[in-house]
Amino acid sequence: MKEEFLKYLRTERRYSEHTVKVYGKDIDQFTSYCLNRSDSPLSEFQPQLVSAEDIRNWMLVLSKKGEKATSINRKISSLRALFRYLRKTGVVHHDPFLKLGQLKTPKPLPTFISESQMEYLEDMLEKEPDRFETIRNRLIVLFLYTTGLRLAELIAIDRDHFTPGFRELKVRGKGDKERIIPILPLVREHISEYLDEIKRQNICITEGNSLFLTKQGKRISRSTVYRLIHTELGMAGIQGKRSPHVLRHTFATHLLDGGADMREIQQLLGHSSLRATQVYTHNSIAKLKETYNTAHPRASHKKD
Repeated sequence: MKEEFLKYLRTERRYSEHTVKVYGKDIDQFTSYCLNRSDSPLSEFQPQLVSAEDIRNWMLVLSKKGEKATSINRKISSLRALFRYLRKTGVVHHDPFLKLGQLKTPKPLPTFISESQMEYLEDMLEKEPDRFETIRNRLIVLFLYTTGLRLAELIAIDRDHFTPGFRELKVRGKGDKERIIPILPLVREHISEYLDEIKRQNICITEGNSLFLTKQGKRISRSTVYRLIHTELGMAGIQGKRSPHVLRHTFATHLLDGGADMREIQQLLGHSSLRATQVYTHNSIAKLKETYNTAHPRASHKKD
């Protein structure tokens, strides 16, 4: 049952392998809970017997163990998807989630890097010695910042995903949706420099035409990209969260601050809903308030 569902996510929904693994872990955790309860007479998981009360009790157990509401909501979303699939395939005929809502969670603003910090980071990267790793890392940081790609989308890039001259990139994102992203001239220059370095060092390419490689010629991994972004942002003195997704948030926020249309940003990010993109307006409003409070002559004499 579980393996068939995960296969469905891979082949029909075209979810990334990382996402599929997360779904699998969430399902395993719930089935383990059902089978190991003191009042459970079952030797194997039977989804037909799962009730809304079972799910609520599991949520309570997770909460008592210190799980955050966001984490619990994600696990419930995994189970919802499983039961949706089981109803579709006729395995079950009820929906235990029908009257279950999501836990309330705080909605923090997306973390982003200021333009001055990005300029400093780019200058710092340009001054690093030209070795394969530094040339590659420089390109990855610049690529994430100027395209807004998700981490999974970045590591999946092949050279034939570009149009001639690396002018545009075809990206297949969530839900198997394809979008086209323009590549800036500066980034095209760095791609050429990077490919020249691969050729100069005769790095063996063992996985077809992957763009981002290890020095052994293998496609770069999620963990490697995450570590290098965390390190490079830290070296530039950037505080707080330091992840590839921060550069995606920075891309969107800087576009919005520069006057880009919201729907254009939505298309570039690959968001299925404009609502997901509108969160960046809050960053811009916060910036406007900060500027106002700093610059207006009466800002320091406000009355409630």
